[in-house]
Amino acid sequence: MNALEVRAALSLALVYVLRMMGLFMVMPVLAVAAMDYPDYSPLLVGLAVGGYGLTQAALQIPMGMLSDRWGRKPVILLGLSVFALGSLIAANADSLTVMIIGRVLQGAGAIAGAIMALATDVSREAQRAKVMAIIGIAIGFSFYLAVLVGPVIANHWGLSGIFAVTGILALCCMPLITWAVPGVSQRSSGDVLPQARHIRQLFVSPQLWRLNVSVMFLHMMITLLFVQLPVTLLHFDMQLDSHWKLYLPVLAISIVGLTIMMGAARGRTPKPLVMLAAAFMALAFAMLGLQHHSQWLAFTAIALFFTGFNYLEASFPALVSSIAPAGQKGSAMGIYASFQFFGAFLGGALSGVVTDHFSAQTAYLVGAGAAGIWLFLLTGLKEASRVKRVSLQMQVPGERHGSLSDALKTLAGVEETTIATSEGMVYLKVTKDFDQHQADALIKSYET
Repeated sequence: MNALEVRAALSLALVYVLRMMGLFMVMPVLAVAAMDYPDYSPLLVGLAVGGYGLTQAALQIPMGMLSDRWGRKPVILLGLSVFALGSLIAANADSLTVMIIGRVLQGAGAIAGAIMALATDVSREAQRAKVMAIIGIAIGFSFYLAVLVGPVIANHWGLSGIFAVTGILALCCMPLITWAVPGVSQRSSGDVLPQARHIRQLFVSPQLWRLNVSVMFLHMMITLLFVQLPVTLLHFDMQLDSHWKLYLPVLAISIVGLTIMMGAARGRTPKPLVMLAAAFMALAFAMLGLQHHSQWLAFTAIALFFTGFNYLEASFPALVSSIAPAGQKGSAMGIYASFQFFGAFLGGALSGVVTDHFSAQTAYLVGAGAAGIWLFLLTGLKEASRVKRVSLQMQVPGERHGSLSDALKTLAGVEETTIATSEGMVYLKVTKDFDQHQADALIKSYET
């Protein structure tokens, strides 16, 4: 990568770390700290934990499309401002109801698509995978850091302190976006941002539908877990400020498990490993639902859960990328992200309703049952080979597009072609046998 790409990758990764930490820090502490509010109830706690997911799900695709019209940086700065406002409201909340309003506003700052589009705009095709990998690592790191730091901050400054820190972190992102990230003015391709004309078709795609529902279950379960787990740990005489002592070894074990599973996958995403990871999560919820104040059983269950969660969180986006049609990855990922965040809302609401009417143990068992349904849906998932996506510019007359597409399909390594006339682009899904010089030469022959 050149200096411009390194600067952009590190700046955007830092923005992701600061923003996602703000969303995640509250998860391991809210269920306990919220007991001090006058309108406390398990249902309101669930909505407070997962409330941000509802607006994230609703606005993820529109905000991405808007960044193509207004520009990346204005939309990102707008999203950060809304996120900071939501954090300020939550920090000053004197009831869970007001906190939920703040959390919903936090979610309205749905800028993930715009950030990814900006990362694409400022990087060359050959270096784009490295830039995205740096940002992906930052997202994972922010989750681990938030789970460990959140209880410590809550112990010293309470929930108000966490939301205040969250708002400050969002404001710190603004100068990074304004001055540290290089600016460009261009429209992104259909492989980067959602396109309205693709949405309906991708919604009903059998394989993508399974992945979208899968990521909904995945995030439903982690939100459900964090609505219940902090209270469960209190039964083991673990006060909030010491919860990190359990999370640290659990996360370390889960990273080892993730490494072993990734090694076994050998660069692919085998269906048996996907099923195994989901089974780990189902077993974890069953163990938590059936444990009778057994700390070691709970510890084992949490380690199993995070091993499965980490593997699927890392693997599902690659599957979406492999399955989505050429030129439609942006739309597919936008739908995927919407299901992901809706799952967070669903997990919080479901956990709150079940706990309100039954018990925390029942909520764990409901999670195990949901995981069983999810496993059944995964039986219909087909394995997809990893592919590379290539976008090539062209100036070929419209009447020659059909013959160009047919000619490109004859090249070694080309699996799928899509020509976007309005964008002047050719989108390809290719294997390692693909020779881009041949494709460039073929396109030039059709331009003359």
